[in-house]
Amino acid sequence: MIKMVAFDFDGTIADTIPMCIQAFKKAVSPYTGHELTEHEILQTFGLNEIGMVKAVVKDNWSLALQDFYFYYEKMHNSCNEPFPEVCDLIKYLKERNVIVALITGKGEKSCYISLGKLGMEDCFSEIMVGDEKCLNKSDSIVKLLKKYCINKDEFCYVGDALSDVVACREVSVTCLSAAWSNSVDLKELKKINPNHIFNDVCSLKIFLEGAI
Repeated sequence: MIKMVAFDFDGTIADTIPMCIQAFKKAVSPYTGHELTEHEILQTFGLNEIGMVKAVVKDNWSLALQDFYFYYEKMHNSCNEPFPEVCDLIKYLKERNVIVALITGKGEKSCYISLGKLGMEDCFSEIMVGDEKCLNKSDSIVKLLKKYCINKDEFCYVGDALSDVVACREVSVTCLSAAWSNSVDLKELKKINPNHIFNDVCSLKIFLEGAI
């Protein structure tokens, strides 16, 4: 029986990945001496925004970071609501006494900017943010399992990225792959997590109804 469900943010809760890329490109490119490509930016994903900036900027990274926050908040006005049915799913899980957490690679500041823009500040019992030096989702999962005395088979993580599947396997928990954003690599997800791919929130809810 599932007692805790944790969600990724970008590409899972909301369609924020395109906006993240554009804000990063506009803010940080002037500090790198060239216009960053989407590939270069995606290579830094998984780290928080401090780590992302430091990965491509040697000098004045703190100024680049402040510019990123400016453009991130400004551009977020184009993405001011979550994917359809996400909030209803979270509400449903809470009504069934399932602990709902957020585990994201985002840094604390960008995370709370996003939650504020979407009106989701009070949706999660726990919010675990990213690290500037390493991918830390598996560590965050372990911390929550220990804090709430949850067994591994009582937990699942909902995320859109291939790295989410990898992080879950590192600590032997189930990853439910959210495949409802345009940014998802569906072909690769089908290779590494074929039995737990959900093309919309409704199908995920049906699965969880049978697990809680």
